[in-house]
Amino acid sequence: MKITDVKTWVVGNPPPGIGGKYFIFVKLTTDANVVGYGEAYAATFSAHITARMIEDMALRYFIGHDPHDIENFFRRCYSSGFTQRPDVSVMGCFSALEMACWDIIGKEAGKPVYKLLGGQVHERLRSYTYLYPHSGSVHSEDAVGKNVYNDPDLAAECAALYVAQGFTAVKLDPAGPYTAFDGHQPRLIDIDLSARMLKAIREAVGKKADILFGTHGQFTASGALRMAHAIEPYDPLWFEEPVPPDMPEVMAEVAHGTRIPIATGERLTTRFEFARVIETRAAAILQPNLGRSGGLLETKKIAAMAEAWHIQVAPHCYCGPIVGAANIQLAVTLPNFLILESLKQWDGFHAKLLKKKIAWQDGWVIPSKEPGLGVELDEAVCEAHPYDGPHLHLQMTQEPLMP
Repeated sequence: MKITDVKTWVVGNPPPGIGGKYFIFVKLTTDANVVGYGEAYAATFSAHITARMIEDMALRYFIGHDPHDIENFFRRCYSSGFTQRPDVSVMGCFSALEMACWDIIGKEAGKPVYKLLGGQVHERLRSYTYLYPHSGSVHSEDAVGKNVYNDPDLAAECAALYVAQGFTAVKLDPAGPYTAFDGHQPRLIDIDLSARMLKAIREAVGKKADILFGTHGQFTASGALRMAHAIEPYDPLWFEEPVPPDMPEVMAEVAHGTRIPIATGERLTTRFEFARVIETRAAAILQPNLGRSGGLLETKKIAAMAEAWHIQVAPHCYCGPIVGAANIQLAVTLPNFLILESLKQWDGFHAKLLKKKIAWQDGWVIPSKEPGLGVELDEAVCEAHPYDGPHLHLQMTQEPLMP
């Protein structure tokens, strides 16, 4: 069996845009007419340029080869251009192609991918969701700009609604926006707001749900510790990426100075970057995103390294449903799995993109028993929703272009 063709889509995500402005999907086809789907979590270049990069990588390293040869593909792409080092753009492209190969492998074998990666450990997967506003229940924004991200009462109301649906964990990041500049000290108003947000949510949900406190890596170690001290009374399950991801030694200072478990990993790629986090004891929870981390096999290796240090894994997913499906296939196999990021209940546009939606019930994701990744991309929906963002130039903005 050989891979014979590659096709990509950049799909615009209509309002409310849960999961990003766009999704980058790829389809590989074999000479036996078996197809596999993948998705990239890559925002370092514009979406359409990234899609062309995926096609270029496929033409150079995948077309004409057996999709089973995952290790060979990884080494050739990892070493492309005489680099042989972690590259987030290369690995974003590779990850999409790698999961498409696994989709083909599973379909050819007639097995879910998790049966080929060590077998099923979990019958169902605990999930969490961000606090996304509920239409008709919690208004996304009122006349004075209050919303679930800056108003404790609205956040508490939204959290309680999700818990009533069955979620046992909710996530928010009220500590200020992402910045392209170095870490800084949080303002007292940011610390105060974060503490009041967590206090209101804790009072609303009691012990029925965990609270996941996210940030965007914007603090210095000392600033993160000031924030951690303020939110510790509300017992969050984790403090996510308190400092930038490039120096795990600095993140370790935070981990050693707070009782809150530190989580990190969505901006990291390959076992080589995650190894530094593990070695420095910078985090108790790893959050690889399979559309960037190196795909299923590479992330299985990351999880195995983490398991040896009693570190848990919580796959990240600010993406479309193909990365979501890959996360599920891997998480099912992990003894050290903690919790899965869910885009609400995998409804809305995420459900429309699939011929059959990801199964979610009472706070748990139910793994598919279908072969491959367990989902099929609806190509007609992809064709009907092209992303109309920048094509041949980079758009300079204050905010990152996130998939």
